[in-house]
Amino acid sequence: MNNFCLIGYPLGHSMSPVIHRELFKIKKIDANYNLNEIAPENLKDKYIELKKLDGFNVTIPHKTGIIPMLDGLSQRAELFGAVNTVKIENGKATGHNTDCFGFLRALEMAKIKLGGKVLLCGSGGVARMFAFESILAGADLTIAVRSDDIPAANLIKSEIKNKLLDKDAKVITLDEVEGEFDLLINGTPVGMFPKVDASVLPKEKVQKCKAVFDAVYNPQETLILKYAKEAGIKYSNGLPMLVWQAAVAQEIWFDTEFTMDDIKKVLKITQEEMEKI
Repeated sequence: MNNFCLIGYPLGHSMSPVIHRELFKIKKIDANYNLNEIAPENLKDKYIELKKLDGFNVTIPHKTGIIPMLDGLSQRAELFGAVNTVKIENGKATGHNTDCFGFLRALEMAKIKLGGKVLLCGSGGVARMFAFESILAGADLTIAVRSDDIPAANLIKSEIKNKLLDKDAKVITLDEVEGEFDLLINGTPVGMFPKVDASVLPKEKVQKCKAVFDAVYNPQETLILKYAKEAGIKYSNGLPMLVWQAAVAQEIWFDTEFTMDDIKKVLKITQEEMEKI
């Protein structure tokens, strides 16, 4: 039997075990998937135990802290400087980043194109990945943040310039957002349960965008997505991204492939489980 887990701190109520167990069922894989709450100061000591597994997923706050312990990194993990999936093979641990592929496949599932004028709200870890993927897709990127977060947004801008030579992004405050965009990405926690009555941008600005992707998945229909739905704009919440990043992790672990139909089945079960919480 293969053994896997998710490491993070605190983990609280994670949907990862549900998602991975359903994915195992689809591929008829005999495997365990557990939650392993590890405080940052204990990561180094616990790593010896983690290396005995077949692989593991990584969430906040370990996505960068795990890197010095690993034997190697995939191209995307190196580019983002963040790891969310580790494969252990022949005693060697390799770090991967599947968040990006989860994002790209979630957009594909919602028939949303990544390109043109992209407005990204946020400057945290997940926003950083959205920024890089937007630039890699050839988008004209604007990063909009609260005035306090301008330094963090400028850091992403300079990293893009350094790592993706000659590429650039524009940084503005949320108040300065004007005009039309092909895609609006919410990479902030604004609108997340329990503060469900908040939107990162006012209705009139959201409805000037041709498509909306919200990384938040609880609730499944955030206020920003209600605005999109009302205007007949294509949209997606963050749940397909969560399921797809788990599926891509398993594709790496088992050298397998999942279809859109497979993911739709897992999404349905995950949504049902979330409604029980």
